[in-house]
Amino acid sequence: MLPEKRPHPEVKSQLHPRNKHRQRYDLRLLAKTNIALEKFVLINKFGDDSIDFFNPQAVKALNQALLRHYYEVDYWDVPAGYLCPPIPGRADYLHYAADLLASCNYNKIPTGDKIKCLDIGVGASCVYPLIGTNEYRWQFIGSDIDEVAIASAQTIIDKNMIPANEIELRVQKNKYEAFKGILLPDEYVELSICNPPFHASAEDAEAASMRKLKNLKKSKNVKPVRNFGGVNSELWCIGGEFKFVKNMIHESFWFGSQCLWFTSLISKEENLPDLQAELVRVKAKDVRIIDMGQGNKISRILAWTFLTNEEQKFWVKKKW
Repeated sequence: MLPEKRPHPEVKSQLHPRNKHRQRYDLRLLAKTNIALEKFVLINKFGDDSIDFFNPQAVKALNQALLRHYYEVDYWDVPAGYLCPPIPGRADYLHYAADLLASCNYNKIPTGDKIKCLDIGVGASCVYPLIGTNEYRWQFIGSDIDEVAIASAQTIIDKNMIPANEIELRVQKNKYEAFKGILLPDEYVELSICNPPFHASAEDAEAASMRKLKNLKKSKNVKPVRNFGGVNSELWCIGGEFKFVKNMIHESFWFGSQCLWFTSLISKEENLPDLQAELVRVKAKDVRIIDMGQGNKISRILAWTFLTNEEQKFWVKKKW
């Protein structure tokens, strides 16, 4: 039985207007959706329902409830240690990406199976395709270098009986490539999305966790635990976020006619000027920076295309 609480409505106004998670979590309602969540619900010092976000099992139970309640995902799980992503932030990225596509379509968001999206680093959670197919009925290709992650994502797809043409998974054999070996020669996608590894090393990832603990006034004796998990390939790579996205930018040049808009999440604002300079070097026709506000954290989407306005219009007319 959940404890009594005081009513405390709250709107997370920094989230995208179409984001279903702008209201404070109704944990009691969500616990009815996923009974496993109930044991993690507690009353915090402000008299509000909450969970311990440093408990990976609590976070997983919350994600299961959110995906089931809002996106019709009956089964969802990730292997121990793999990234358990925040659902509101993932939904935000897709809503802003939908607005980006709408900018080529007289401000009307394109929906349905004519829209195909490439999720670079789909992960064990398969979250972007799950949300995107439900919200906009887009089709997805999900790629990853980690075969365990691909197997986990495929299990989620199979257990939810999602048709193969809606979400197709592909293993990336070369960790230094994003598009080659994934996109077929005559294959076209409207959008590529990516959550790049943020850190340059395992030590950087651990230091970030320590800073987070300090900011939340946790004890210095507490061992840093990332509340959303994450294995090496998800959290860090040589050169970190900047190097990963720089490589992706240069590779994207060779696929410029096969993708309408390339995008990537950028967590570190200081990386943007140099990445924009790289996009000038590869002669991108249009570059946009889309701000996203999520709680105390501000993220950005870097978007670019190699198609002129006329070529974008021709794409829309021919394919949509």
